[in-house]
Amino acid sequence: MKNHNISFRLNGEKVAISVEPNDVLLDVLRGKLGIKSPKVGCDRGDCGTCTILMNGRTVRSCLALAAEADGAEIVTLEGANTTRKWTQKLQKKFHEKNAFQCGFCAPGVILSATELLEKNPKASTHDIKEAIAGNLCRCTGYEPIVEAIEETVKGK
Repeated sequence: MKNHNISFRLNGEKVAISVEPNDVLLDVLRGKLGIKSPKVGCDRGDCGTCTILMNGRTVRSCLALAAEADGAEIVTLEGANTTRKWTQKLQKKFHEKNAFQCGFCAPGVILSATELLEKNPKASTHDIKEAIAGNLCRCTGYEPIVEAIEETVKGK
């Protein structure tokens, strides 16, 4: 198979890289570009640990081919603090509410909440639960996660 040269913005920086047609975006981000926040979880798009923002929308990077990123704006948790309005506020509330125990799901949950609040800064509890429904957390039972996002919405 012939390699493809692609370019995209990653956390605000221009990236140009050669990928094979069947390279998965998660593998390229972690293995070739050293980005560690999207985690390898289920490799089926079920758990959300590989969540990134692509062109402002959450994407399961384990399901996306790297070639799909050509020309895109990709944001991972590493870059969200400087490129996204809500991320720092969310992280502060997550810390205050002790919303995570192991932290494995944290990047995906925070990016899912970031996307929600960028679209709907007055999100309801129902909206919050819907937005994070694709992110599995095996530690917290979700209550502190939802509370942290609710408090971010309320500006507490």
